[in-house]
Amino acid sequence: MLRIGLTGGIGSGKSTVSALLVERGAVLVDADVLAREVVAPGTPGLAAVVEAFGEGVLTPGGELDRPALAAVVFADPAQRARLDGVVHPLVRARAAELVAQAPQDAVVVQDVPLLVETGQAGSYDLVVVVQASLPVRLERLVQRGMTEEDARARIAGQATDEQRAAVADVLLHNDGTREELAAQVEAFWAERVAGR
Repeated sequence: MLRIGLTGGIGSGKSTVSALLVERGAVLVDADVLAREVVAPGTPGLAAVVEAFGEGVLTPGGELDRPALAAVVFADPAQRARLDGVVHPLVRARAAELVAQAPQDAVVVQDVPLLVETGQAGSYDLVVVVQASLPVRLERLVQRGMTEEDARARIAGQATDEQRAAVADVLLHNDGTREELAAQVEAFWAERVAGR
């Protein structure tokens, strides 16, 4: 099994890279998907979040009210650390279960937005980092419906490009077109994965 950690800042194009790797046969374990799964209605994770932050983080239907929770945690590093302390161990445990279910010869790509921030770089055979310039990332995030102020705040709350580059085995640059990014992914796959 080849375990690849994939990361990059918000708006860098990480999801596009993960999709391109899946097209080539990789098994994807997406931390963002798992983070939603572990706090779904009826889960111990949601109960723990409510215990930590109160009923105000629930929608009237009993689901996690993500904007309400984000308003609490992104404004206060201590509250964010508290949330991370609840969610991150659950996500890691679920990811480990999924990796264990993959075939022995699989290429497993773990898409982990906070790979650097949570000190997980040493857990992978290869770390792939997707980078894009700040203006490009801001433009992408605004196109997704974020205000520029919110986009800047989210970017500022993550590791820097330099911190991510320091743990990268492979850097993919994504200021251009999808085709240019796909060519980089193809070269990476041919050089580092297919011939292993």
